[in-house]
Amino acid sequence: MARVMVLHGPNLNLLGTREPEIYGAETLEDVNAALTALGAELGVEVECRQSNDEGELVSAIQAAGKSCDYLIANLAAYTHTSIALMDAIKAVAIPTIEVHISNTHAREEYRHKSYIAPVVEGRIEGLGTHGYLLALRHAARKIAAKGGKR
Repeated sequence: MARVMVLHGPNLNLLGTREPEIYGAETLEDVNAALTALGAELGVEVECRQSNDEGELVSAIQAAGKSCDYLIANLAAYTHTSIALMDAIKAVAIPTIEVHISNTHAREEYRHKSYIAPVVEGRIEGLGTHGYLLALRHAARKIAAKGGKR
């Protein structure tokens, strides 16, 4: 079975309570349950991880490179600061979709730059948590088109 890892970066464990006017009312558990259910429908095993620690996220990306067919990454604030995460994605060469719940370009200027954008297949932002589901549908379609191989 094809495998997709979904990485949630810092503070996404606070979904549902953190700035609901920006991030909505869904919790991280809600998002992960929706991803797992959709994955089952699409014939894709979904592994969800969250960390507030940059090093743990780097390790998770490296692990995904060995065991997963796709990576969906919302690296949150690290998107705008972390060359280490960009290097990890580039090093493992796993197809990656960058997801953001909010439209980063409609927010503070420091959120406009994504260090990982140059090394990802595509970006989905500003569509709320639905962006994760769109990313998973895309990943499943691409995996199927390649006969289940990267």
